[in-house]
Amino acid sequence: MKRRRMEIVFLFILIASVYMILFTHVSFDVKLFFIGLYILVMFITLFSLMLENRFAHETLLWMYVLLFFPVFGYVFYLFSGQLYLKGYLFQSKRKKDREEWKSLVTHVSSPDLSFLNDHQQSFAAFAKNASETTISTSSQTEVLKNGNETFTEIIKQLKKAEKFIHIEYYIFRSDRLGTEIIDILIEKAKNGVEVLFIFDAAGSLSLSNNEVKRMKNAGIKAYPFSPLKHGFFNQKFNFRNHRKIIIIDGEVGFVGGLNVGEEYLGRNKTIGFWRDTHMVLKGEAVYMLHTVFLLDWEYVSGEDVLEERPEFNNIVEQGDGAVQVVASGPDTQQGIMSDFYYSLITSATKSIWIASPYFVPNQAIKAAIKHAAIKGIQVRLMVPAVNDGFLTQYGSRSYFGELLQFGVEVYTYKKGFLHQKLIIVDGDMASIGTANMDMRSFHLNFEVNVFLMGSRSIEDLITHYKEDMMDSDKLDPIRYNNRGLLERSKESFARLFSNVL
Repeated sequence: MKRRRMEIVFLFILIASVYMILFTHVSFDVKLFFIGLYILVMFITLFSLMLENRFAHETLLWMYVLLFFPVFGYVFYLFSGQLYLKGYLFQSKRKKDREEWKSLVTHVSSPDLSFLNDHQQSFAAFAKNASETTISTSSQTEVLKNGNETFTEIIKQLKKAEKFIHIEYYIFRSDRLGTEIIDILIEKAKNGVEVLFIFDAAGSLSLSNNEVKRMKNAGIKAYPFSPLKHGFFNQKFNFRNHRKIIIIDGEVGFVGGLNVGEEYLGRNKTIGFWRDTHMVLKGEAVYMLHTVFLLDWEYVSGEDVLEERPEFNNIVEQGDGAVQVVASGPDTQQGIMSDFYYSLITSATKSIWIASPYFVPNQAIKAAIKHAAIKGIQVRLMVPAVNDGFLTQYGSRSYFGELLQFGVEVYTYKKGFLHQKLIIVDGDMASIGTANMDMRSFHLNFEVNVFLMGSRSIEDLITHYKEDMMDSDKLDPIRYNNRGLLERSKESFARLFSNVL
C-alpha cells in the first residue's frame, strides 16, 4: 500500500533529520533544511492522524507522543497506534473468512432458543446478528480449573487421537510441559494422525527451532503466525494471534486462557501460583471452533483445507444450554469482542462478575459497568494483586477509584497471578476465552471466546469465582482514596497509555 511505503520512508527521513541536526557539523542552512523536512513530515503525519476521526482524547494522546518523543514517538505510533492498518493488512483473510462463515451458517439449522429467559433472549438476539458464527443448542461444555486439570485432560485426549490433531497457541514453550506435548504429537504423526500446528511467532519465541524441526521431520505441519522477520516493514508484527485452540478428531475442542508452559502449572518460582480457566467443548461448538482454526491455517499455510472438509456429524445426545463461539481480531468486524462484552454487561438485571488480568476498558464498557452499579446491580471486578507489567498494573488501578465511587466491588487476587478472562452475568450467562478487557484484545489481537447461556458450566464458574474471592482482598473505598501521592502518580502516568495497552 502506498501509505505504508510512505510511512517507512518518513521514518528514515526523521532518523536522518535528527542525525544531521544533532550529530553533524554541516552548515546552518543544511540543518535548517532538515529542520524544515522534519516539521513537514510531522505535519503530514499529524494531519493524517486527525483525518482518522478517532475519539478526541485518543487523537490528542498520539499527537503528544509524536511531538514530545522525536523519532521514538513516531516508531511507537507506526507499530502501535495505527488501527487502520488491519483494514488492509488482513483484507484478503477477512474477506475469505466472511465467505466461509456465511457458507457454514447455511448448513447449520437455526436453533430453537425459546427456552431462554428474557435477558438471555436479548443477548442472543444481539449475538445472532453481530457475529458470523451461530448459536448452538447441540453442544456440551466442561470447565477446567487451572493448569493441572487442563493439561491432564489435554494430554489424555491427545493420546486418544485417531484422525487428526489441530493445535494453535499464542505461547508454546520448549520446556518440560511443551516437550511432553510435542513428544505426543510426534508419536501420533508417526502413527498416521494428521497434526497441524500454528504458533504465534512473537508469543512463542521460546519455542526452539530444534523442536520445530523435530516436529516437521516427524511429518507434522507447523507454521508460525506473522513471522517476525517479515513483520517490520509490513507492520504485521503488532497484530498477534492470541488464540489457544486444540481440536481432536472433530470430537473434542479446547479453548481458554492457558498457554503451554511450565508457569501455567505454577512451576515458575518468580510468577508463583497461576490461576486460570480453560474449557472443553463437544458437539456443534467444536465445529465452530474448528472453523476458526482452519481459517487461520489457510492463512498461514496457503492450503485450501475447508473445501475438503467433511460435513458436520458430531451430534451430542443432549445439549447444555446455548453456546456460541466468537472469533475476533483484524480478520473480523471492528471491535466485535468489545461489542459482545458491552452487550453482555448491559443485559444484566442482577449481577455482573468480571475477572481479568488486564483491565483497561474502553469508554463504552466503563460506562456500562458504572451505569449497572448505579442501577443497583451487583458488580464485582477481580484482578491480580500484582501484575506482570508496570503499565498494566497501574493502568488497571487507575480505574478503581471511579468504579468504587459508584459501588463496584473490586477484589485483588493475592494467591498468585490471576490470568482468567471471565464475565458472569445474572448467574446464567457467561463469557470465557482468550480476550482480555483491554484495547489490545479489542483491536489488535486475534482472539476467540465462548459465550454461554443457560449452561450448567456456569455453575462451576460461579463456584470457582467464589473460591477466588476467598483468596482475594476486597478494596476499601475510603482506604483506597487515601493512598499516597506516589501511587496516584503511577496510576495517572500509566493511564496515559491506556489506549495502547
